[in-house]
Amino acid sequence: MGKSRKTVQVIILFAVLLIGGYAIGSALFANNDRDPLKEGSMPPPFELADLDGSLQRLSDYEGKAVVVNFWGTFCPPCVKEMPEFERQFQKWKDQGLVILAINLSEDTLTVNNFVRRFELNYPILRDVNRKTERSYELKSYPTTFFIKPDGSIMEIKVGGMTEEDIDERIERLLQL
Repeated sequence: MGKSRKTVQVIILFAVLLIGGYAIGSALFANNDRDPLKEGSMPPPFELADLDGSLQRLSDYEGKAVVVNFWGTFCPPCVKEMPEFERQFQKWKDQGLVILAINLSEDTLTVNNFVRRFELNYPILRDVNRKTERSYELKSYPTTFFIKPDGSIMEIKVGGMTEEDIDERIERLLQL
């Protein structure tokens, strides 16, 4: 009985190592059909609910200058930027600027309180399952995508910005 038990254990160990090696290899060497996001590339499509539950799609804003900002209330630079984005939204909305702020899976009460506190009027979208965050390959917060009217990415800014930084980028975006 002891010899066959050892044989079974060796077979199980071999199977675990084989399956584990395959899983790790697949993750490391996966052939991603999409190029990494960079300036000039097309951003991944998304469909997310806003705070009223209405679905918003990136494709809804085809032909417009769009700023997609990933943020969270837990992120100090994000908190600083949100009112600055509001001021820029008010300044440029008549020229067709769209700002979509995608919250990173925080609870509804926290997000609603934040939006009321800072009197934000641009769409706040909820990435509850973090699928959009993953498709945009986020590494840190805030991360902001400036998307040209032709749908391509003008710039990706990782990290916080001053209001002047935001204004300068939006002005360039609207001139395209």
